[in-house]
Amino acid sequence: ARHISTAQYGKLPPDLYRIISDPEKRKKLVIYINPPYAEVSTKKVDTEGKRTKTSVNQTQIHKKYTEILGTAGRELFTQFLIRIYSEINGSTIAEFSTLKILQGSAFENFRKYYNATLKSLCLMPADTFDNVKGQFPIGFFIWNTCENNFFNRITADVFDSEGNFISQKEICALSKKDYINAWISIYKFKEINYIGYLDGINGNDFQHNNYVYVVNTKEQIGNPRGLYIYSNNLIQCSIYNTIRHVIAATWLNDRDQFLYPNDGWKSDMKFQTNCLIWTLVNNNLQSKYGTNHWIPFTEAEVDAKERFESHFMSDFLAGKIKPQQNETDLFSSSANTDNGACPIVIGVEAQSVMNAGRELWRYYHTMHDANPNASLYDIKEYFQGRNDKGKMNSSSDDAHYTELLDNLKSALKALGEQIKPKVYEYGFLR
Repeated sequence: ARHISTAQYGKLPPDLYRIISDPEKRKKLVIYINPPYAEVSTKKVDTEGKRTKTSVNQTQIHKKYTEILGTAGRELFTQFLIRIYSEINGSTIAEFSTLKILQGSAFENFRKYYNATLKSLCLMPADTFDNVKGQFPIGFFIWNTCENNFFNRITADVFDSEGNFISQKEICALSKKDYINAWISIYKFKEINYIGYLDGINGNDFQHNNYVYVVNTKEQIGNPRGLYIYSNNLIQCSIYNTIRHVIAATWLNDRDQFLYPNDGWKSDMKFQTNCLIWTLVNNNLQSKYGTNHWIPFTEAEVDAKERFESHFMSDFLAGKIKPQQNETDLFSSSANTDNGACPIVIGVEAQSVMNAGRELWRYYHTMHDANPNASLYDIKEYFQGRNDKGKMNSSSDDAHYTELLDNLKSALKALGEQIKPKVYEYGFLR
């Protein structure tokens, strides 16, 4: 064999250097890697006080390929892939990594450049790996850099933690215009006369669902990413909040992306109302942060001792509030039942939730110190109290309250079962 000097191949074994220097020999080269799961953090310490990896991505490869990597360069494993693809092209790459590279919106620019053909993919639970606790899928990818194809979709085999084949799953690449947050962003309006705030519209997948919630105002949130809620986007915000929570997260769907829906939801008034009713029970509204516009009942329905500050939601459900083209006079509800008033279609399951909620509110208002403007969160806090660490207790000593709350949860579960098929029918998930 031809002699190769140390200066030529540096720390590489001579035989390996000969292979990577020869385009034909590279076709037989398989690079097997388990790259580090390290992503740069903007915070110096995490919630547990541990130091984070604030500059872990700052490598020579990151500097060299920064324009190609974009935000994907925050992940070390993409730096491994981009260097192999660019500098040892013609080889086969076999690697373990998350599905971000295929599905994540931050990896769209990376996918445009990295056109190795994905020949095979299988998925397994992340916690089958040492020192990994998260509930998400890890993929074993086999890439052929000899063939250039822009990734669109692949059917992956799925295995459980014991190595048993359990199913197949289709994985698709998407562009930013395909994600649900492109849809909900259409309904952003000026910050005036709002009734609430929808947070968490920066992440499109299941792993970000814990950041999606409805609150009184964005000032409650340290780093708000959302939009204000009005009469003319209440339904859309309720749909968004509901479909992000109604289907349980699992290790397998953790990286699944919520999508820009088709137009079917627009004519399905029952679906719209179901999502609104579901959101009335699933929110983080607290009266201490401002006027509670989300009480779905009148004073008479719950035997309240005092008048509510706002009747917005009960008027909206009664069809008295016409969605506005602008935000002025948003809370005017002078019997706007003409054409254009909100069409409310309450089905059996949604009515059961309303009935169960009414009984819970009514019982709360029998308390001598009941807050007339209490939200459901406030009611739970009242009966369940907090522990010495300030966290709300999970149960209450009041047996009747517990029974009423269980009735509400049961009704809500039945409503959720009505909503779930529509999430797929209208294309919010595939």
